[in-house]
Amino acid sequence: MKVTSTTLAAALALAALTAQVPAQAQEVVRLGNLKFAHYGAVSYIKEIAPKCGIKVEEHIFAKGLDVMQAIIAGELDVGTTASEAAISGRAGGAPVYVVAGFAKGGARLVGRSDLQLKSIKDLKGKRVGVTRGGIQEVLLLAELQQAGLTASDQPGKDVRLVLLAYADLNQALLGKNIDAMMQSEPQSSQAINKGFGNEIMKPYNTPIGEPVRTMVMTEKFYKERRPVAEKFMRCFVEATKTFIDNKATAEKYVREVIFKGQITKDDFEDAIGNSPYSYDVTPEHIQITTDIMVKTGVGRMSKPPVAKDWVKTDLLEQAKKSLGVK
Repeated sequence: MKVTSTTLAAALALAALTAQVPAQAQEVVRLGNLKFAHYGAVSYIKEIAPKCGIKVEEHIFAKGLDVMQAIIAGELDVGTTASEAAISGRAGGAPVYVVAGFAKGGARLVGRSDLQLKSIKDLKGKRVGVTRGGIQEVLLLAELQQAGLTASDQPGKDVRLVLLAYADLNQALLGKNIDAMMQSEPQSSQAINKGFGNEIMKPYNTPIGEPVRTMVMTEKFYKERRPVAEKFMRCFVEATKTFIDNKATAEKYVREVIFKGQITKDDFEDAIGNSPYSYDVTPEHIQITTDIMVKTGVGRMSKPPVAKDWVKTDLLEQAKKSLGVK
């Protein structure tokens, strides 16, 4: 093909124009999340992020305290945890704000199905599995204190705590290495549905009530990348509204994408029945949880954070208003 001077000039002009108008790169948000049924709407944010004008890179962690460590290391912009990890993280110097509450509940005290454990008082003399530092530990110790029972992972107390990862609790109950467990969802529902566990109680009768799962943002992201933070929060509200309004979408995504078919329809429905998706969190709830953590010794904070200083729900309220969510 013969290249004329006119064709060359046109090509050069086009190249110059392209150079002046670079392709608009989507802003990336680094999200730390956990693999639980009630964290599903947060995972779904990455699926709808492009239409929100952002790209979300999700990183899965074993527990909330690991999310906090990644935030302290500067590896994340946003993280999801149970409230106790956010509180411990803030007390330990993590520069975060609580900006939303994406689920509530999500804990269950489950006993071995071959034992007749009916109430918290029946745990006297028993071995109870729990994950160290999780909201389940806070709730378990608060319930035991309320019932007048002492507990430790060392001998000599009313209840012997067996400290295990979430992923190991069900196997320990099934293998009769523990007598009961304070477990998250959907694992507690799975234990009941598979027949090796019985529900003793949902631990929501302490001053904490139903614990709220918290979304945190780094102070840097919240202050310095405000337009992106606003887009992310609108995306969170949209994803959550989708999961609340369309249970089939929520179930399909959680069962097939997150758990790769490892949980049943009943597991999902029971799990979300005990840990519904939500948006909101209040300074009062975070303060009560902080006070109970101090009382039970979870987190061993030398200087507990004051909730009103770091619970910031303005982005959430703005996003809900823009999307017509109450």
